Amino acid sequence: MLSFSAQQIALMIQGKIEGDASVTVNQFGKIESAAAGEISFLANPKYEDYLYQTKASIIIINENLVLKQKIAATLIRVPDAYAGFATLLTQYQALKTKNLTGIQTPSFIAASAKLGKDHFVAAFAYIGENVKIGEEVKIFSNVVIGDNVVIGNKVVLHPGVVIYADCVLGNHINIHAGAIIGSDGFGFAPTADGTYQKVPQLGNVIIEDHVEIGANTTIDRATIGSTLIKKGVKLDNLVQIAHNVEVGQDTVIAAQVGLSGSTKVGKGVMMGGQSGAAGHLNIADGVKVAARSGITKTIDKANSTVTGFPAAEHSTALRAQIHLKNLPNLEKRVKELEILVKQLTSKG
Repeated sequence: MLSFSAQQIALMIQGKIEGDASVTVNQFGKIESAAAGEISFLANPKYEDYLYQTKASIIIINENLVLKQKIAATLIRVPDAYAGFATLLTQYQALKTKNLTGIQTPSFIAASAKLGKDHFVAAFAYIGENVKIGEEVKIFSNVVIGDNVVIGNKVVLHPGVVIYADCVLGNHINIHAGAIIGSDGFGFAPTADGTYQKVPQLGNVIIEDHVEIGANTTIDRATIGSTLIKKGVKLDNLVQIAHNVEVGQDTVIAAQVGLSGSTKVGKGVMMGGQSGAAGHLNIADGVKVAARSGITKTIDKANSTVTGFPAAEHSTALRAQIHLKNLPNLEKRVKELEILVKQLTSKG
């Protein structure tokens, strides 16, 4: 573990120090359990009581937080404590891997492959023919990179990642263990005898800059053309992106989401866990999809929120849920009214 002073940390995250600037830390800790020599942060007000109890040596806090009592720890004030702590973790991770360079053995690198400077290739990695890899790329064990793949600068491929042939990755991409990029799209044509003929998937996957892809996520190659993941997209673990899908800039997708073929997702969309979309649909910019919602038709209204299955505008879906809860009572009332009508009819 590297050691940093409060002064060094404040410089990294553009913060203002209150307390001893020379105090050092060599570990991260949660504010409710941090010990001396550790750094923590407070962003959520419901944890504020721990601020006055923690033994952490340094704490990152919001610049507008008014203290209720004196604190022994050194404080670093920033506009957003959560964002500041995230920046610190990012800087720390980069420093940890900065000196990780060279090629371990056994590994296979085709003679026609080209690797930029300061690369790292771990043992048991495979790099195919005509691969082009940029600078400061980290390739960990059991990564497989197919022929003709292009990878930009500062990309990290964690253990077990597979990049199929002809895929293109931009810069500053982080792909976690077991993710598969460029596997065949699910294309099968029914035949007269009831069997299915596989449709060759001849396209590729293009991933733009500053994308993060979670563990065991799969992104299928296009049938023709490209499956496209645009700049700034964040995909959680266990996400399925089908062939010819386009995911717009800065969209975030939580775990176990599935997007069917040729669906176009707009910019800044947020999709909750286990939600999904049928194929050949469009989802407008800024749409928020609640967890476990199922999108069955195009959403044209930007910045709307949808819920349920089939997914509907949030307030409409909530009203429908209320009525659904009342159905047993409504059924009972209808039966009572039917009995009353029969009684009145028989008397008439």
